[in-house]
Amino acid sequence: MTRVRVHTGKAGADMEDSSLSDLSKFMSENSGGWIDIFQPEEEPTRDFLQQKMGFHRLAVDDCFEEPASRNFVYENHKFTTFKARDADRELDTEYLRSFLHDGWLITVRHAHMPGIAEFRKRIRSKSFIKDGMMNTEYLLYQLLDSVADDWMKVLSRQSDRLDELEDQVFDPRQKYPTLLEDLHEIKGELREIAKSTTPLDDVIQGMLRSTDNFVTEETDLYYRDLADLTHSIVTRIENYSSGAASTRDTYISQTSMRLAESQAETAEVMRLLTIIATIMLPITAVASIFGMNVQSFGAGTGPVDLKVILSLMAGIGGGLLMWLYFKGYIGGKRR
Repeated sequence: MTRVRVHTGKAGADMEDSSLSDLSKFMSENSGGWIDIFQPEEEPTRDFLQQKMGFHRLAVDDCFEEPASRNFVYENHKFTTFKARDADRELDTEYLRSFLHDGWLITVRHAHMPGIAEFRKRIRSKSFIKDGMMNTEYLLYQLLDSVADDWMKVLSRQSDRLDELEDQVFDPRQKYPTLLEDLHEIKGELREIAKSTTPLDDVIQGMLRSTDNFVTEETDLYYRDLADLTHSIVTRIENYSSGAASTRDTYISQTSMRLAESQAETAEVMRLLTIIATIMLPITAVASIFGMNVQSFGAGTGPVDLKVILSLMAGIGGGLLMWLYFKGYIGGKRR
């Protein structure tokens, strides 16, 4: 069901509920303000925008289709559409359509938006009107600035999260099994943010470059300040994305180094075990031969006693140690 709320533009005034059928009377009684049409039903909304307000059919069509972010100056009104963050999820976005006509800012949207909530707070504040300025271009500036500020809050949270992930990469005391997935996730989220903020920056830059005087001389300075803000948002996203990629590469490098060190330690253990086995094999053979319950080599009758057998074992072991040493397997570099 279509919900319509209006604001007369008076300082400190609150939003009022209305209906599409009552808007014509309301607009005739007030010189300007903000009309917010939420979840519009197509037939009555199209009738109000196109028939009663005289808005161009192509602009009205964009209210019920998936448009592109753009600006256009028609004969009796201006129109812009851009993406703003959806309140339901952190990074979901919806298009916000805005008509500028004879002192009125008319917004059409299909979702709750934090940017709209911020704009509502601003327009209700007593300090909203500065120097008596209250025209549609200034209202649109405040709306765009509210949307940009909402993205700044999202970026601040992304910055804190990225700093936390960077600390985890260089934390030797604890392992973080989901760290690589978290880095991939934040890089994907930054990419999603860029899909909305870059067109927003293009929209504002287009307003300033427009030859159709989309921005009046009176509000030109405000829009230039806004353009600086949106450009800084785009730059911050690029920097954060590069930082996330760099942190991810560092983590992968550290993981590879740790794996190589682990493999080197395993190889050293296997080398040591091989050396021990090489020395013990002939000694074990000697012990097995002379330990057999047979009369051979004079074993057990006197000529070959325990001292001779132990000396033979020691000689074999010592000879193998010397051979391994000269080959470089122990005590020095391998030749």
